[in-house]
Amino acid sequence: MSHLLDRPIWSALKGRHAALGEGNDRAVRYAPDVHPFACARDDEPESLAALAALIGPGETQIFLQAGEFVAPPEVTVTATMGGVQMVAERHVPQVADERIRKLADADAADMLELATLTKPGPFTMRALALGNFWGIRQNGQLIAMSGERLKVEGMTEVSGVCTHPDFRGRGLGKLMTLYAAGQVAARGETPFLHTYASNAAAIGLYEKIGFRLRSHMSVAVVTRQG
Repeated sequence: MSHLLDRPIWSALKGRHAALGEGNDRAVRYAPDVHPFACARDDEPESLAALAALIGPGETQIFLQAGEFVAPPEVTVTATMGGVQMVAERHVPQVADERIRKLADADAADMLELATLTKPGPFTMRALALGNFWGIRQNGQLIAMSGERLKVEGMTEVSGVCTHPDFRGRGLGKLMTLYAAGQVAARGETPFLHTYASNAAAIGLYEKIGFRLRSHMSVAVVTRQG
């Protein structure tokens, strides 16, 4: 691995998110109730076997890494997708909007409901364990949010950006992305993010905000039969 972000799950779980995961010096995964992410240190047979051993019968895990994905033994690959990883190439200023509030445990059910509806990526009731989240409510309903996911040395991923379908077209996605990225930058860290390579609209938006392509990524979903 030549860069911390080539295998960001590994870098996070061997660093700032170590308390949220399990594994060894060959493979790691997040606690099942936190996030369905797992990663091997490298593609050596011993590492792939250790990764397979972390996946229980009937479990589904998601892998995210630069370069070609190599499946561990004894699992079934159910989906593969191309992704891109983008890093802020210039300072992202903090933006202010009186509608935006920091979310807390009391908001977890509404956060999960919005994420389930809009599918910004894997999401659980314990998403707040990964980092800060912010949202906008209208008449009590959570209509937009963004937050933090993977954290590696000096860098934090902006993730969970979503807007309720009834409120799209108002610039809320851009606002929430800028807000989260600005909060990360204000701590002296560099924001980064992931999206699918096929999502040209999102990539274009992120480029306008100030993100640049760092790497193409492999995304794979695997299950282990019960």
